[in-house]
This record gives sequence, structure tokens and C-alpha cells, in this order.
Amino acid sequence: MRPIEGIHHITLITGDAPRNVDFYARVLGLRLVKKTVNQDDPSVYHLFYSDEDGSPGADITFFEYPGAAPGRTGAGMISTIVHRVASEEALDFWEARLAGEGGAVRREGEGERLWFADPEGMGHELAVSDSGDPALTARSREVPEEFALRGFEAARALVAEPSPSETFLSEGLGFAELERHDWEARGERRGGRLLLEGSAQRGVQGAGTVHHIAWGVYGDEMERWRERVMGAGARPTPIIDRFYFQSVYFREPNGILYELATVDGAGFDADEPRETMGERLSLPPRFEAMRAQVEPTLTPLPDTSRWRPVPARSRS
Repeated sequence: MRPIEGIHHITLITGDAPRNVDFYARVLGLRLVKKTVNQDDPSVYHLFYSDEDGSPGADITFFEYPGAAPGRTGAGMISTIVHRVASEEALDFWEARLAGEGGAVRREGEGERLWFADPEGMGHELAVSDSGDPALTARSREVPEEFALRGFEAARALVAEPSPSETFLSEGLGFAELERHDWEARGERRGGRLLLEGSAQRGVQGAGTVHHIAWGVYGDEMERWRERVMGAGARPTPIIDRFYFQSVYFREPNGILYELATVDGAGFDADEPRETMGERLSLPPRFEAMRAQVEPTLTPLPDTSRWRPVPARSRS
């Protein structure tokens, strides 16, 4: 069975989709590649931001619950999302840009990392990466290509007791420990890390918190992965068809919600041209009959085309 292909996507909750779009598409320069609905609750958005092609490994997504109360990060939750950048000059660019937006920003380590929070308090970190993995970048009028975010490097997770989570990462998911509490899943295409940190305070789900983190697997091996995590003590869902990819969900020993998602699924251009992904509301086929009821209830969003070069083009 092939190893996990790093982080597939990370899904959060927002209480304010327009502000969310402004921050992730304009400020961070990501591409809104899919504007759709939560398939478990089609009355609310599911927004996907990524690189030009909507690639696994760069995909940060949000469920919008308008006016949702702020959450609190704690044990059993992802606390920080770590993105790759190419250079210390990129960190300088982002430090100035994010400070100019009025947010809290700080350099960490020996200055090789930059921490900031989104408007609802979700922690992010930029790190210079020499992984050798392909750069997953989006095109933006406001973010020069050499400074663009290049996909996920890692996620920081808070746990009450690291040991059970680490046993599960090793035996259930095949991660390798690089350093103490620093675990990596490295596949044929790319890698991604999980950094475990102790916390006695339980988290509270709400706006500005992570709902789940997804790890990338191949579709023809999904059932075998499901059996493997079940053998390691998890209680996975059946395989769920999300149209754009397939998914299995389960909680690891400290309560973090994990997903396995296919890296070779249909993709976000399955129901709209790649050049115009994210410009209109996309509904998977089983929800299309609900469009007339669903679309008028959703929050109006900013037009992201103003922040993107014209014409859009994808990498070939």
C-alpha cells in the first residue's frame, strides 16, 4: 500500500464568508477554486482556496455558519497551519503585507518563520521550505509569484497526551517520526508533517477553528486504508463520495477529526472549466435539483476576479 501523500486539505469554520474571501483570496493571494455547499448541510457554503489547479496539498477550505460564535483552540484540535514559502525575502514581504492589514504578526525561531492569525483568530505560520516538492502556487495581482504561498508544510496539533496519538500515526497511518513529536507522511508526490504539542485545555469548535484535517491517499487503496485504521483502534465512516474526491472520516486517540481523501479523484474541474473554477456556485449532481432553493439563501461574496490576473490560466 502506497504511503500517505501528506496533507490533502484542511477544513475550518467561518462565521463571515465575505471577510473570509477577502482575506484568503485577496490578502493571502490564494485562488478560490470552488464555491459550493457543505454536502452534509447544503444550506451553508463550503469554500475551497488553493493553488491554480486546486491541487491536494494546498487546499484550505471553510464551512460558513453566518454569525457563528468564535471557537477556542485546545486539546483535540489543530492550532496552527504551516504554509511553505520560497525564501526569507518572502517572509519579509509577508511580514510587511500582513502588518499593513492590521493583523498581529511575529517572526519566530531565528527569523525563519512568520506567525499570524486570520481575522477570526486562526493561527498560521509561514516557513521557508527546502522539501523539493513541487510548489503549489496561485496567481495574484497583489502577491508576486516569487512570494506566493507554495502549499502546506505542516499542521500543529494540541493533544492532552501525545503518546496515543503518536502510536496511531505510526501504526495506523504509517507516519515516520523526524524529531520528537514531529511526524511526517511522505508519499510519491509530496510530504506533510504533524507537530504535536501538549495542552490541558479542551478546545471549543466555532468560528476561527479547524473542523478536520485530511490526509491524501489513492482511490484504489481507500478500503485498505479504512481497514488499517480500524485495526489501529479508530472507527472510520464508510467511504463517502464527495464528487470531487472520496472521503473516510474518523477520530484519532486525542479526538482530532481526521479524513482520508483521494488525491486522484475527479478534481474541481469535473463540473466547470479549469479557467473559471470558483466563479459560480457549483453543486454536485445530487444537489443540482436544489439550486433554486439553496442559492438565494447563501451569503453574497466578493468578486475574486479583481484580484487575479486576466485571463486566468492553469499550469499544463
